[in-house]
Amino acid sequence: MASESVKQEYLETHNAYRAKHNTPPLTLSSELNAIAQKWADHLLAQKAMQHSDTKDGENIYYMGSSRTITLTGKEAVDSWYSEIKDYQWSSPGFSSNTGHFTQVVWKGSTELGLGVASDGNTVFVVGQYRAAGNMQGDFEGNVLPLA
Repeated sequence: MASESVKQEYLETHNAYRAKHNTPPLTLSSELNAIAQKWADHLLAQKAMQHSDTKDGENIYYMGSSRTITLTGKEAVDSWYSEIKDYQWSSPGFSSNTGHFTQVVWKGSTELGLGVASDGNTVFVVGQYRAAGNMQGDFEGNVLPLA
């Protein structure tokens, strides 16, 4: 389970990236935190990455190591945002290799939830977003270029 400081860093990292795209900040949702935590716990129990059947937006991050892992709230978001390098600004739309990035900066999303589950050597991070991003439609209006 994510500590309050990890949740805050996770939120701040999202909002720092969103600010680079002139996108309004997200707020943490206790409801989405609970949903994300439940799914992160499920993923750890299954030791498998898969999306839930949520109607909200969802990003998933996994890390495994033979050493003990201590994640802050920043690593998963940095990984998701790094997909910006593959985004086709000249042809906006969904792509499986940029879907995490576009969800992080999706202008229409206003609420965020975080779930973290770890057994020490395996960590799953789940981000839940409301309203969901990456919907077919207005990528130009929701994935804004760097300011």
